[in-house]
Amino acid sequence: MVSIPVLGKARSYQVNPSKIIALGLNYRSHIAESQSVKARGLPEGAPKEPILFSKTPNVLIGAGEPIVIPAFLLEYEFEDFRTDYEAELAVIIGKKCRNIPPREAFEHVLGYTCFNDVSQRNIQHGDRSGWFRGKSLDTFGPIGPQIVLHEDIGDPQNLRIQCRLNGRTVQDACTAQMIFPVQDVIAFISKNFTLMPGDIIATGTPGGVGRIGHGDVVEVEIEKIGTLSNPVVEEWMQ
Repeated sequence: MVSIPVLGKARSYQVNPSKIIALGLNYRSHIAESQSVKARGLPEGAPKEPILFSKTPNVLIGAGEPIVIPAFLLEYEFEDFRTDYEAELAVIIGKKCRNIPPREAFEHVLGYTCFNDVSQRNIQHGDRSGWFRGKSLDTFGPIGPQIVLHEDIGDPQNLRIQCRLNGRTVQDACTAQMIFPVQDVIAFISKNFTLMPGDIIATGTPGGVGRIGHGDVVEVEIEKIGTLSNPVVEEWMQ
């Protein structure tokens, strides 16, 4: 559980989702580089429907908390060790919904915040079961720094999204570039799984993903929301 302030409200929201559903390949700029990191199960070209995967709630940490790359990964002796940042817009569900049409999707949204879909690429590529484990290691889901309610965000499909690594801009895009827009994503997911209040949808990352390591600082900034900043720690360096 992570406590996140709500913009304009004298309260915080306890983020404790029953599930975190994330999208793969939702920006065309990310598709080619995804092929280059050789993640399993990637389609050729743009997907015909949203590519979904889960992250478990143990990934969640707040602003300022460290992303910890676990020491057990050294046991694999990976030839090209790689853990990546991925800046994303996160949607927090406010009302239970199932099998809703896109036109009703925003009625079920509480608000929006920044998310970093940290990904262990070697595990993501190598696991026969797919992306689950490489996406769900402890601390691999920083979220925050605040929630902006749906009625205050304006158009969630017109927000600049950036990532900075040690102060250098490495991702810079707009949510308008999503292949599947937010309301379509919510509707599609609700066909497959009942969405509950507090559930999180991570809407995909634009091009520019890259490696993180000990001592790095990753910042995810989204227009109208703010900046989520987290240091990176390699567990064996502590």
